[in-house]
Amino acid sequence: MGKTQWNGLQAYSDTKFHDTLLGFAMARHWRDVYSNVVDPGWVATRMGGPNAPGDLDAGFRTQVWLATSDDPEAQVTGEYFFHKEFLAPHRATRDVERQERLLEACQQISGVKLPAS
Repeated sequence: MGKTQWNGLQAYSDTKFHDTLLGFAMARHWRDVYSNVVDPGWVATRMGGPNAPGDLDAGFRTQVWLATSDDPEAQVTGEYFFHKEFLAPHRATRDVERQERLLEACQQISGVKLPAS
């Protein structure tokens, strides 16, 4: 069996795509629980590097707002945010069949059925 070449940027992008699929699948299956996806931006962390252009302080504010705010705009589910603003995610992340395939893969790996009934 041949080895495939590791592409760190592609792997990172794939995980962000899967995170988004998972967040939207959770929102679809558990409508009484808020499940949103947040892009904190490219910020200067050990992972982002010292030259990342994003504001580190602004990077976490959307998560805090969504978790704690009484603002009606924060009390939503199945949305994609960047700095407290709605963004349109890649249309493939809204594909229910892809979401379900990811849930099945998670079950195969973990042994946990999602969504739990």
